[in-house]
Amino acid sequence: MSSIKLIPPQELRGGVQHITPLLLPRLEQHYRLRAERLRLLAEDHVMRDYLGFTADIVAAQQQILDTFQLPDNVNSRLELIDGQAPLAYNQLPRDQYWQQLLSRLLGQLRPNATVETLVVIDELQNSSAQQLEQWADKLLAGDFSLVGSGRALFLWSALSLYWTQLAARLPFEAVAELGEQRQFCPVCASVPSASVVLGGDLTGLRYLHCGLCESRWHMVRIKCSNCEQADKLDYWSLETQEAPLKAESCSHCQSYLKIFYLDRANYQDVVADDLASLALDAEMEREGFGRSGLNPLLFPG
Repeated sequence: MSSIKLIPPQELRGGVQHITPLLLPRLEQHYRLRAERLRLLAEDHVMRDYLGFTADIVAAQQQILDTFQLPDNVNSRLELIDGQAPLAYNQLPRDQYWQQLLSRLLGQLRPNATVETLVVIDELQNSSAQQLEQWADKLLAGDFSLVGSGRALFLWSALSLYWTQLAARLPFEAVAELGEQRQFCPVCASVPSASVVLGGDLTGLRYLHCGLCESRWHMVRIKCSNCEQADKLDYWSLETQEAPLKAESCSHCQSYLKIFYLDRANYQDVVADDLASLALDAEMEREGFGRSGLNPLLFPG
């Protein structure tokens, strides 16, 4: 159970409230800014083609968000169980709406798709609803090899758009209690894609950024985001000591997760800049660390 839990607004009282425990995603231009960042990063980048390709996917997500919003009746009745994520990926009954999102996403990407991409688009468009649900189950469970990287990219993009809209409209408040177990998203129970140190009114506070529903939840900076140990953390960068992007490693669990210092460079996008900095991932793997999170625009297999 997470020490950050969601409760009905009328029950909000007590708890550790001096720090905002949870930041739900804001949908206004949510994906437009990411697409713009991907295109900017693609300029003169060794991964230019792939960054441009993912920018098209993210731009399609924004277009869908603008024109095909989440119906009011989709997952409108949520059972709030104490200590459990209300949108837990392995418990939430998925509405067929997510498959409609996938269909629209594939339709928008088809006109400019390469021959290789068209093969995957055709396969997904010709797959049964049951097959899509089976792939979704495996993908959300982390069985990437059973899905394949090509399918996973499109499936996750639709699933994430679905979960992000659900998270944005949650009718609950978050309360922080003393305790551990903050490795997983308190909204959907998924793993973080990275962590961010914020600026503005929340300057210096570290939040983990969910790779599925795009919520952010608070976690102190002195603990590993994977095992919560505090005495064997190191920070790695390909640039200077004050670099706005680093990898935080833990020698207890031999894992790492990137950390974005938005208080130093607020133009960074967690997903886009992560994807454009795979050279840092390669260095961390050479040092013997395994990544504890995922990038929603890049899957193994």
